[in-house]
Amino acid sequence: MPEALPSVAFLGAGSMGGAILRGLVASGIPVGGVHVTNRSAAKAAAFSGLEGVTSWALEETPDANARAAAAARVVLVGVKPAMVADLLEEIAPHLRDDAIVVSIAAGITLARFEQKLPGAHVVRSMPNTPSTVGRGVTGIAPGAHATPADVAVVRRLFETVGQVVEVDGDDGIDAVSTISGSGPAYVFLLIEKLVEAARHQGFSDADALLLAQGTFSGATALIDAEAEDPAELRRRVTSPKGTTERAVEVLQDADLGALFARATDAAYARAKELAAEG
Repeated sequence: MPEALPSVAFLGAGSMGGAILRGLVASGIPVGGVHVTNRSAAKAAAFSGLEGVTSWALEETPDANARAAAAARVVLVGVKPAMVADLLEEIAPHLRDDAIVVSIAAGITLARFEQKLPGAHVVRSMPNTPSTVGRGVTGIAPGAHATPADVAVVRRLFETVGQVVEVDGDDGIDAVSTISGSGPAYVFLLIEKLVEAARHQGFSDADALLLAQGTFSGATALIDAEAEDPAELRRRVTSPKGTTERAVEVLQDADLGALFARATDAAYARAKELAAEG
């Protein structure tokens, strides 16, 4: 049987928090109780039927955040970034001494959490949207007071919706955001452009999407199956003097490496701007 997780509270379960909650329940990992809060009764009802989950609506139970925080060892903060400061002030008096506070709020630094919660064990995270289908990649960074044991607990939580990479501090999380955080958009853009190329070659909209989407999903499945470096897999499919070689030469002439470096640098700079604005 997998190692049990301690009690968990989800304060705000939007698309990302909800995905992690559902992943945790679906994993079958024993948990010492799960509490979730949302503003409306309608949102709370979406989670009330999950096994082992207590779901509260703030419009019906105004002190639900405080109650959920007090009942949990792991407190995941999933509200919108603009609401984080007020929420932390609300729950601060109710946190357990051994609480692990986990942030999934974009642009909110570890220092800001620790300012509102002095001495708290804080872990900042950056999950991505494929977490909603159990194929996420999440970066996690421990704060000043988080222990290796705390990080291990948080890792197990996020592993219920995919894979986890531990990084150092806010800089590490900002770097993660440029790759796996924003990365799904890069992939969708590439698929979009390959669909356009297929249309250019005369395929219907439906067939163009099938060809492009199927090629991307098949290629990533092949990486998983072969456990080889992507460059090696590319070389295997690129026959000398063949059609693939000619196409790859055109793409390489466009200096994709430099283009992606510029794109991720721009994302990193924006991540720093958002932290400063917050």
